[in-house]
Amino acid sequence: MGNDKDSSQGQSEDSLRLHALYRGKVQSLPKCPIRGLEDFALWYTPGVAAPCLAIRDDPARVYDYTNKGNSVAIISNGTRVLGLGDIGPEAGLPVMEGKALLFKYLGGVDAVPLCLQTRDPAALIETVAALEPSFGGINLEDIAQPGCFSILDRLRPKLGIPVWHDDQQGSATVALAGLLNALDVVGKRLTDIKLAMIGMGAANVATYRLLKASGIATEAVVACDSKGTLHIGRSDIKAARDLYAEKWRVCRETNRERIVGGIAEALRGADACIAFSRPGPETIKAEWVQAMAPDAIVFACANPVPEIWPQDAKAAGARIAATGRSDFPNQVNNSLGFPGIFRGALDVRARAISDEMALAAARELAAAARTNLGAESILPRMTDWQVPAQIAAAVGMQAQEQGLAQIRLDRGALHDTALDKIKTARDATHALMRDGLIAPAP
Repeated sequence: MGNDKDSSQGQSEDSLRLHALYRGKVQSLPKCPIRGLEDFALWYTPGVAAPCLAIRDDPARVYDYTNKGNSVAIISNGTRVLGLGDIGPEAGLPVMEGKALLFKYLGGVDAVPLCLQTRDPAALIETVAALEPSFGGINLEDIAQPGCFSILDRLRPKLGIPVWHDDQQGSATVALAGLLNALDVVGKRLTDIKLAMIGMGAANVATYRLLKASGIATEAVVACDSKGTLHIGRSDIKAARDLYAEKWRVCRETNRERIVGGIAEALRGADACIAFSRPGPETIKAEWVQAMAPDAIVFACANPVPEIWPQDAKAAGARIAATGRSDFPNQVNNSLGFPGIFRGALDVRARAISDEMALAAARELAAAARTNLGAESILPRMTDWQVPAQIAAAVGMQAQEQGLAQIRLDRGALHDTALDKIKTARDATHALMRDGLIAPAP
């Protein structure tokens, strides 16, 4: 474990040095030509009055004359940032900038990080709703539960643009894709397995919902939060069921055997474990993995330190181990999903991103890995830059099927449109690097 600690320390030092050098990770650049001073008469006054008046007469033309259709607001109040907890909106800003970087480089989406100084769900909802004219979508990020659930549920019907909570829906989409492929590798079926879910925050609550829609036997799921396993006898959750409605649903639908205890008891005999809980490295102990079923699957997705190091999970008998990090095999992280999902939603001008669209994305993400499927390659990597375009096409088609899209395109056109926008974003970044406009990292 010393090597992992030394590596993490080195990454932290490099990250601090480079963040200070570049003063952040994203900036605004023009997308129109500026041939001379006279062009400002077109892009600004007096010429800009023409598109303004056209939009006034037909508000839908805002998508024709502005960048609204390719813009996403990344909204956070810094109350639950990565594995760091409640560190505040300023301290959360580096994460939101990183998210914006991934949006652009992996999805060709222009994303703006907006960290809000409020802990009041009603105030956050009001602020986000007021932003709707400027953005084509909203990505909620790193907002503590239970507020994150009500904020998403109240904003989705209120706005005419997609509202997505990546810690819920994005994490769930990628976890489902990874589990489907991991089960293929070990020769088991989703409908037959016993599953332990460790941590019942935003990510695993949404993961449970997608797994249920995919056919898992809910009675064979044993979930565990910081106070123990979930079951119908959890009076603390029942008493707070108005705040924790989703967790109470898990209590009622899962754990047929009413297994009590903690993580050790939840893992005993389980075929697979999906953990989005407290950073480790000993949140999940090796001896608990040893008590799982043969050919066990362990997803230890806490960041920055997984609940158990993957090599320790495998040494304890896990056939497949995954984490949320890119420096180990089998990264199960929402970064594999949201760039393509938003790309597809924006390209058909979807009014929402439904669970069915997330399921379509999960199936497409899983399919993209199957040509090289193995115990250490259950999902594509972020370097597989064409995968988001495949996800975008699947999401756009599902949006059209559900009547959520305002633009109709066939699958080939969706794929090619997405691929072109992603390639343009990548090429622009590389051109800035090549010309020295982004300084080389020392």
